[in-house]
Amino acid sequence: MARRFCPPKLLEKTRLGRRVLCTDRHTWGIERIVHAFRGQWKVEEMFRRSKKGGVVPWGPSFQRADGSLRLHTFAAVIGLMLVSLAKIALGTDASARGLMESLAGIRATLVRTTKGGMGRRPTILLAPDLTAEQCRAVEVFELARWMPALSSCRKKRPLKSAA
Repeated sequence: MARRFCPPKLLEKTRLGRRVLCTDRHTWGIERIVHAFRGQWKVEEMFRRSKKGGVVPWGPSFQRADGSLRLHTFAAVIGLMLVSLAKIALGTDASARGLMESLAGIRATLVRTTKGGMGRRPTILLAPDLTAEQCRAVEVFELARWMPALSSCRKKRPLKSAA
């Protein structure tokens, strides 16, 4: 018995490339449901990376009690969510690891002065040199509210090449 060949375009129109999406989100429009479905891979990718020991590692976890394991999982999910929200808030295309390394570079130095009388010596908070991305993070997350020295931070100057 000879097989019948079916052209690819006909297959696409008749059978291939169709999905049935079932949802309980009855208030959502069709576009929003499809957009959420197409964005699902991003969530799956974040969990895959977290299992490999990415920015927010999930495992291995050596917990003996179920409550501890649940808490560990909850903390990992919250961490993934915060990393994603930081990327969205900053509007950056940088990787999650690159973004977290950049944000970790926001540090100020606390220096104790030698002047002063008896008792505890006064301290001064020195402002760091920040990159443009770090300065944007200071503005977006209002970090100067918690560390006023960051409001007077300077941008790092690019190194001049010896040309």
